[in-house]
Amino acid sequence: MLEEIFAIVLIVFVVIMLLPILRSIFTIQQAHAGIIERFGKFHRVVEPGLHVKLPYVDRLVTLLSLKIEQNIITADTKTKDNVFVKVNIAVNYRVVSGREREAYYTLSDAKAQIQAYVLDVVRSKIPGMTLDEVFERKDDVAQAVTQHLSELMQQYGFEIVSSLVVDVQPDSAVVAAMNEIQAQSRLQVAAQAKAEANKILAVKAAEAEAESKALQGKGIADQRKAIVAGLNDSVASLASAAQTTPAEVLRTLLMTQYFDTIREIGVQSGAKVILLPHSPSGMTEIGNQIRDAMIVANEEHR
Repeated sequence: MLEEIFAIVLIVFVVIMLLPILRSIFTIQQAHAGIIERFGKFHRVVEPGLHVKLPYVDRLVTLLSLKIEQNIITADTKTKDNVFVKVNIAVNYRVVSGREREAYYTLSDAKAQIQAYVLDVVRSKIPGMTLDEVFERKDDVAQAVTQHLSELMQQYGFEIVSSLVVDVQPDSAVVAAMNEIQAQSRLQVAAQAKAEANKILAVKAAEAEAESKALQGKGIADQRKAIVAGLNDSVASLASAAQTTPAEVLRTLLMTQYFDTIREIGVQSGAKVILLPHSPSGMTEIGNQIRDAMIVANEEHR
């Protein structure tokens, strides 16, 4: 019985002795760093891997991540043309390897400190720019934020990797007004393009009509010239064959054409009443007109 009690006591003693030793062994994950304090004072920084600390003397107070972290900050400000906007800025930062002590003991809240600096830069730069310039020069704002933060956060053991203006959100009423302006502008451009197209079509149609009328007039003139020339040749041939004067031949042809025309008018269905001069003097007047036309045609032919 005493032996069993002794064994139990021995086991408990061994466990009590080994427990601090086991608790003094610890590991640090990759891309992290540990801060060790000895009696409440900074002692050392431990890197990733297996480590041992003195039990009851050393204490692992925190694990610092060495990865790049992102802090998205929204800044409400006003532009030069009195437009209120929300600017969303993403700041990528990390703890500088080898300066973990400054990063942990200098700042109590790194994200809040970065946010304060970003708001200061944005609210000093955006009011000097119009809304259009804010959209066009987002990179300038991001560069100013990066430069300002890098100078200030470096003393605290932080590196500013990059800053990006991810979004600019004007007031909803301003966005609606801008969309309306763009819509009206595009409608104006479309109306101008349509008017120019209609103008070109009208000009081309007028040019085509003018050219068509010119060609049509030339064709009619050539047709009449050919008719007169053919009639002249026919009259000359008939006069030579019948051994008479061309005037007699012309009167005969006119009389024949006159009666043929009256016959054609009479046989047409739905013919109208037409009053024609039906006397020798009328025939003489028609003959004189045709003769004058033939004389003019001969002169043009020469």
